[in-house]
Amino acid sequence: MSEPTHVNSSDLSLEEEASLTSGSDSWHVQGLPDRGLEGYMITDGPYGLRKAKDSSSTDVYGSVPATCFPPTAGLASSWNPELTYKVGQAMGEECVQEKVAVILGPGVNIKRSPLGGRDFEYWSEDPVLTGHQAAELVEGVQSQGIGTSVKHFAANNQETERLRASSDMDERTLREIYLPAFEYIVKKAKPWTLMCAYNRLNGVFGSEDGRLMTDILRGEWGFDGIVMSDWGAVHNRAAALNAGLNLEMPPSDSDDQVVAAVKAGELSKEQLDKMAQGMIDLIEKAKPAMSRDGYRYDVQAHNQVARQAACESVVMLKNEDGILPLRSNEKIAVIGEFARTPRYQGGGSSHISPTMVTTALEAFENSSMEVSFAPGFTLDEEPQDEALTNEALQAASKADKVVLFLGLPEEAESEGFDRTSLDMPAKQVGLLGKVSAVNPNVVVVLSNGSVVSLTDWLPQAKGVLEAWLLGQAGGQAVVDLLTGRANPSGKLAQTIPLRLNDDPTVLNFPGEEGHVNYGEGVFVGYRYYDTLDKPVLFPFGFGLSYSDFEVSGVQVEKTGANAARVHATVTNTSQVDGAETLQVYVAPGKAKVNRPAHELKAFSKVFLKAGESKAVSMDLDERDFAYWSRIMKDWHIEAGDYGIELATSSRDIVQTVTIHIDGDGKTFRLNEESSMQEWEEDPIGSPILSAKLKELEADGVHLPDDPNTMVLFRTMPMGTVVTFSGANGRQVIKDLMASYKAALAK
Repeated sequence: MSEPTHVNSSDLSLEEEASLTSGSDSWHVQGLPDRGLEGYMITDGPYGLRKAKDSSSTDVYGSVPATCFPPTAGLASSWNPELTYKVGQAMGEECVQEKVAVILGPGVNIKRSPLGGRDFEYWSEDPVLTGHQAAELVEGVQSQGIGTSVKHFAANNQETERLRASSDMDERTLREIYLPAFEYIVKKAKPWTLMCAYNRLNGVFGSEDGRLMTDILRGEWGFDGIVMSDWGAVHNRAAALNAGLNLEMPPSDSDDQVVAAVKAGELSKEQLDKMAQGMIDLIEKAKPAMSRDGYRYDVQAHNQVARQAACESVVMLKNEDGILPLRSNEKIAVIGEFARTPRYQGGGSSHISPTMVTTALEAFENSSMEVSFAPGFTLDEEPQDEALTNEALQAASKADKVVLFLGLPEEAESEGFDRTSLDMPAKQVGLLGKVSAVNPNVVVVLSNGSVVSLTDWLPQAKGVLEAWLLGQAGGQAVVDLLTGRANPSGKLAQTIPLRLNDDPTVLNFPGEEGHVNYGEGVFVGYRYYDTLDKPVLFPFGFGLSYSDFEVSGVQVEKTGANAARVHATVTNTSQVDGAETLQVYVAPGKAKVNRPAHELKAFSKVFLKAGESKAVSMDLDERDFAYWSRIMKDWHIEAGDYGIELATSSRDIVQTVTIHIDGDGKTFRLNEESSMQEWEEDPIGSPILSAKLKELEADGVHLPDDPNTMVLFRTMPMGTVVTFSGANGRQVIKDLMASYKAALAK
């Protein structure tokens, strides 16, 4: 193993430092061989390794074989961080074999809209689920001495105009929805790198956003890794380096501009030293793994990990009349081209060349079941072929049950564009109607990277498996679930609305004239639906099982002034081994700001043998009760009663326990414009105001006796209140502020 080089950036020439802050080609960092620094490879992707065969090429389809694990839309639905760690571990092993120092992922941007073209590559509409799942993937990869690049920092939630559009939002929305997953991952998993986003945030390009990369990421969160650009996201090298961007990818042959900027005083030598030192540290950190020559991962073992991950990613949405699992003595008609030609991954930069692929049709044919197959439809945009319809109807009429594979073709969703509809192809939905007319025992298996509309056709299917995109072992996993060899345990990481127009982003997605208004604020996904009690088709966190579960013994104990521990016992009351996911939501009481009805703060997936019981405990810390205060410019916990909800989905609340939280004691700083009510409610300002009012009354100045008038007065700035009452408001507020500041100084 190579010895560490201990190179110090300050000992390098300006030219050498500048070169380190840009890649050597599309997929390698710049090395300095004379200094003992190798130019290691960094490459995609978020759910498996995509290493280009030609390092000078950006062709997403010319890559070496690697295990295609379930894309994150599926893996998120497993609600199983331990499983996600195993996937990351396997990805790291494949990077060791292929000499890849950093794998570019995971993508942790929030699924703000179900139309997002890259939703298949992101985790969830919820930052807690996203952060907890993705942190384990990061730790799994990095356990092998391989770096990750958590992306895209920040507010990259659509494909339309993603290279230049400005995501415009208030600070509270940013802090509560779009930054927490990054923050959790940085603090828990310590990723080696982050990748900046293409888009602007409130007008500032991600590659030049010093507030994000330096003040928040490094200053507030303590990040000590490097930040790289998304490919082609740098507009000005000097501005990017000043903001805290260590690495431009791919190179733009602009190192001379960096040198010139230092000489002109536009970029300090000290800042360039920091950015270059980050690259040196990254190279040295990767050196041990990159020195492991001859390592080979176990292809079959990794395929088994992919199979387990796929099994746990599927969400059973419907199982009317116990149509599932299929029985071994039943005749099954398998219909749908997806059974033979699966769509198991998304398009774009994450596209993987799998080591192997098992289709559902192959898995059925290798089972003991009596199966017939009809393709039913083509995966192109051509009109429905009546011959295919007739063939499908004939197969359905002769079967006991039908398994119909439906979904979105690759052309319908990919990196690079957003969807415009939640609808599935009309010819597929039309075929379902005709098939169910000749055989009502239909199970639909869906293949899609984000939510599709089920409302109109759901009554035509007795069973529905939301199988997302499941990676290379997805076909076998689906058949395992259909036949009962495995038990569905997935839970929705996205709400499935009744219709697109119910979504809170519909009027502001994907924006206009280069700006995207995040007008729904913190009310994203279930936060919106549940707060307004809007009906949904399937709620966030929902998923059925072949097992039945009972949750009992729910207790909540305070473990601190603003912390608690939730206890419960979950029992598998059925004869089938299975898993239930317990979810904890925090419901704030009366608050000074408009807060969601409840928010997910903890979860635990529990595997239980038939008849088995297990005790579960989940902790809630101060942040779980806090909101971001725009006035305080900080997290704030209000004192009061909070509901602690133990649930199995955001709409299936098992029990609510109310506890009193002490609060953090922080108060709003009063100023000349503070209202009378704010002075009355402030623990420091209230006695000062009371004394001043008594003084004014002694001088003949009286506030109105009418309660309605006082309601209005309490909303006014204090100086205005006094002026309306006949005194010198300017002098009074001056006196109040002097006394208040003196009290604060004590």
